[in-house]
Amino acid sequence: MDNNIIDIFKEITAIPRCSGTHEAFINYMKNLSKELGYLCLVDEYNNILCKKENSNAKLVFQSHYDIVCLSDNCVPNIVQEGDLLKATDSTLGSDNGIGCSYMIALMCEKYDGEFLFTSDEEIGLIGANNLSLPLNASYMLNLDSEEEGEICIGCAGGVDIFGTNSNKKIIPNTDNLDLYEITISKLQGGHSGVDIDKNIPNGIKLIAKTIKECDGKLLDINGGERINSIPVNVKAIIASKSTPIASHEFMKIEKIDTKAEHLNVYDDKIIDFIYDFQNGVRAMNNELKVVQNSINLAIIKTGINEIKIELSARSMDNTELKNLKEETIKMLENYNFIVETNGKYPAWKPDINEFTSKVLEIYKEVNPKASLEAIHAGLECAIFKDKYPHIKVASIGPTINFPHSKKEQVSIKSVENVYKIVKKITQEMK
Repeated sequence: MDNNIIDIFKEITAIPRCSGTHEAFINYMKNLSKELGYLCLVDEYNNILCKKENSNAKLVFQSHYDIVCLSDNCVPNIVQEGDLLKATDSTLGSDNGIGCSYMIALMCEKYDGEFLFTSDEEIGLIGANNLSLPLNASYMLNLDSEEEGEICIGCAGGVDIFGTNSNKKIIPNTDNLDLYEITISKLQGGHSGVDIDKNIPNGIKLIAKTIKECDGKLLDINGGERINSIPVNVKAIIASKSTPIASHEFMKIEKIDTKAEHLNVYDDKIIDFIYDFQNGVRAMNNELKVVQNSINLAIIKTGINEIKIELSARSMDNTELKNLKEETIKMLENYNFIVETNGKYPAWKPDINEFTSKVLEIYKEVNPKASLEAIHAGLECAIFKDKYPHIKVASIGPTINFPHSKKEQVSIKSVENVYKIVKKITQEMK
């Protein structure tokens, strides 16, 4: 096999790798390992570890092999435009296919490292969370960062919070309230971690403001797309004496022409909670110039007999994350919600050590502007740091624009620059 990174990337992109799809890539890695003289271990969660039989590896390289697919069983069709690789009408899968390609290239050069390919990162870091493969190396280089020149040495931990309010009653419409449908769409949206400090409007907050200010009664509300994104589309039906006033240029308010004798009304405290809730950035980390704590109200849904909301809290510090979680639970309970949480991943507290300093020194030989950074989003590194406290971790990668979307693109030059750095790290760590 030619160990040109782009050729390897094109070869593995032809292998179905949507999250939840494992077999074809596992077989590919088993065959390749056999051909190159590596052991290939696979655990019950489809993580793959390739290493030499009597390895003295100091370095474990890690990438996830699943990609985000916007349609089922999608295999990206790569298009090259000058320096850029894109895909026809799908994600490209450069997140994290390029990292996997770096690792395969090093295996082709018979490098004595531990090569860990994790499964299902994009649907909840499932492989990393359930990893049961023996890592003996002292240092880990994760290859899932998306900005050339940045060495990631810390990330936020996160927890999801779910509230359910089942208080509703049927009341006679004695006040002769009118019905209105309020919708908002076309908002910018964004990732509730890395974009939370960009003042992107939250559709759920905007609709609650309009309802609260006209003293509306809530009959139905649905909005938000994913637990990790800022909500774009929201729709509510309310009853009100006065005409609601739009709180944003993209909000539409339409009077419903039926007169209701009875109204099926939800608890006023639902709108009070959303209106009073401090959404977005809660604290900054001035030293790292990154958001320290944040929380985003992501989804709201009306069921048969209840309204559910979903929030996502993040922090660069595990104690602060716990405090934010507990404070939010308490507030929800005060507004008549029953609360559940789902602990997703720990924070990776930024750590400057001999390994991160070495990576920075090597990186600066290629790119003098290189710097150590931390990001306000979840990375698998946090889980490895938790599971293997002795391992020192750094994360690097080429510049990938618009990952997880049909606009996803990666620069070939950037891919090659970062591979030079990866090679230098392997030479220096011998």
